[in-house]
Amino acid sequence: MSAVDHVLAAAAAALDGRLQDPFALLGPHETGEGRVVRTFQPGAERVEVAARGGGAALGTLREVAPGFFTGVVSDDRPYLLRITWPGGAVQETEDPYGFGFVLRDLDLYLFSEGRHLDLARVFGAQPMVMEGVEGVAFSVWAPNARRVSVVGDFNTWDGRRHPMRLRQPAGVWEIFVPRLGPGVRYKFEIVGRNGGIWQKADPVARQTEAPPRTASIVAPRPDYIWHDDDWMDDRARRQAPNAPMSVYEVHAGSWLAPEGAGQGDRALDWRGLTERLIPYVAEMGFTHVELLPIMEHPFGGSWGYQPLSQFAPSARFGRPEDFARFVDACHREGIGVILDWVPAHFPADAHGLATFDGSHLYEHADPREGFHQDWNTLIYNLGRREVSGFLLASAVWWLETFHVDGLRVDAVASMLYRDYSRKPGEWVPNIHGGRENLESVAFLKQMNTIVADRCPGAMTIAEESTAWPGVSAPVNEGGLGFSYKWNMGWMHDTLSYIERDPLYRRWHQGELTFPMVYAYSEHYVLPISHDEVVHGKGSLWNKMPGDRWRKFANLRLYLSLMWTHPGRKLLFMGCELGMETEWNHDRSLPWDLLDRPEHAAVQTLVRDLNRLYQAEPSLHRHDSDPTGFQWLVADDSENSVFAFLRHGAGDPLAVVLNMTPQPHASYRVGLPHPGRWEEVLNSDAHRYGGSNMGNGGSVNAANRPLHGQPCSADITLPPLGAILLRHQGSRT
Repeated sequence: MSAVDHVLAAAAAALDGRLQDPFALLGPHETGEGRVVRTFQPGAERVEVAARGGGAALGTLREVAPGFFTGVVSDDRPYLLRITWPGGAVQETEDPYGFGFVLRDLDLYLFSEGRHLDLARVFGAQPMVMEGVEGVAFSVWAPNARRVSVVGDFNTWDGRRHPMRLRQPAGVWEIFVPRLGPGVRYKFEIVGRNGGIWQKADPVARQTEAPPRTASIVAPRPDYIWHDDDWMDDRARRQAPNAPMSVYEVHAGSWLAPEGAGQGDRALDWRGLTERLIPYVAEMGFTHVELLPIMEHPFGGSWGYQPLSQFAPSARFGRPEDFARFVDACHREGIGVILDWVPAHFPADAHGLATFDGSHLYEHADPREGFHQDWNTLIYNLGRREVSGFLLASAVWWLETFHVDGLRVDAVASMLYRDYSRKPGEWVPNIHGGRENLESVAFLKQMNTIVADRCPGAMTIAEESTAWPGVSAPVNEGGLGFSYKWNMGWMHDTLSYIERDPLYRRWHQGELTFPMVYAYSEHYVLPISHDEVVHGKGSLWNKMPGDRWRKFANLRLYLSLMWTHPGRKLLFMGCELGMETEWNHDRSLPWDLLDRPEHAAVQTLVRDLNRLYQAEPSLHRHDSDPTGFQWLVADDSENSVFAFLRHGAGDPLAVVLNMTPQPHASYRVGLPHPGRWEEVLNSDAHRYGGSNMGNGGSVNAANRPLHGQPCSADITLPPLGAILLRHQGSRT
């Protein structure tokens, strides 16, 4: 084949969108005729080459095939293309195929090794300047594709216009497109091995269109100017194991509809949440806000737990810089920010990661490993270094770029076991024949090690529902390395107990005492999360037995138990309102409930519990230390009464719980010191909507041993009530 025939064959391939090595054909080339410039501009009427800057003409290209222009130029100066389109419009632009490599060899090497933790600052779509020209560098991993092009509004979504260069052996495609900038919509058009063509969103996109639209958006460089130095410098102390942590879990899309919007209307954006949510969280005394996944996700009904963009905050709530401002504002108010993060699985939407380059690139090929039966999603192949590195970079991105204070890792149990929710024959054993997912274990350990090293003071929290040992133990001691683990056992046992009619609680005393058997086996968070108020489970208020008065009393009692029990606290939004109906992600919380005194009283109790929890070292100082808790009464099943001490700095706090509607006018409880004990909280107080039965503000302990203590006091126990007592000194 002659050189001319070769060029014409390549031109035909370009016209068909089959050009596999565009830089070998397009752009400037030294030939026997001199310097030749070739460009593919389908639909153009005329293409000239001009020098950059002065615009001096260097030559006119001739069309040798439809849309394919070629010609000799007069010298080797940097040039631009002057393109005349039908109707006389003239476009000037530098030639994308006149630029060199976008990615460094080091970047490609680190990516292939799964060690490029700054992925989102290098890959994807990066505004930059090359050879003095502003534009966007695009890159994407698609090693099994025949051809990859970047498409967007800038080239009428025509995959023939900007085919990319393949960098082997990394399998990464790249191109620099001049004169583009932030705000441009784009995707990658991929031609698979079998000739199929599809368009995919950028896996490393830092900004996206709002669903149901699916394009990626070129984001500006992350250059937000932070104002939280004091918080970041002090974060390690604020989030230490001996510090209080009370978390308000929020679904941003349904916390509050804007004023004037009807139920079911659009949610507040980050600016609105900054104005409304942050003051509320601060007023309620929560130390942290935890957001259900805000990474872009196509299906709102997944609440964010089926994300496709692991680096982009959802466009539902504004731009990435708006989210940065939200976090900054939280920190200024002394509130930490935790994000739910999902490395376990992803949805199979056509524009996403599924069969990304025509092969099972991000997911396992074998459905016994790669398909999640519970959620109809795909499972990341963490055995591939590029995939595990992609997720590790995502974790670091949120913590470093957005100053997020912690990641709560979703569905850890499903990652740890190959037979999770599978029947015999539906799963593949590991290399040793066992059920443990060794690749996931290695990934989680690596993630926690990296976070501890690169993000001082940041937390990782595991939603893990099994007895896997050492979830929150250090990696160097054989653990997974998480900071905390959700205490699902505590949640199940205590809810099982409180949902029972008080008449039958005497036979289930162990459901409240058993959690203390394993309370210090991990560093725990006590979760009353969104999972407990959906899918027919009813609201927390509705779980409570009895008539309306007893429901509220039981709810106040349960919240008092939660805040005085060892473990960090997490409460899902709306529970503090005493919501009577199940949470609906499509509707705003029913804030009008606060017009009713009994609901406002529950909110007041949660606020007071938070303030007491932070003020009393005994309620948090030794949360992970058995010396911080001591039973006084654990076996009075006849009366369904529990009593215990919480120890911290100084005198302990005594907690007495009456789990029946039968009040006790004189219930004697052992106490460690004689004298006056102040009643610092009574869940039955009128302030909280109760019957106001109590102890007149204090009780006096006499030197009369009981319950292993040298002293004791007669205490009035209100119906379905919690009494908290703090020692004040000598008898008055």
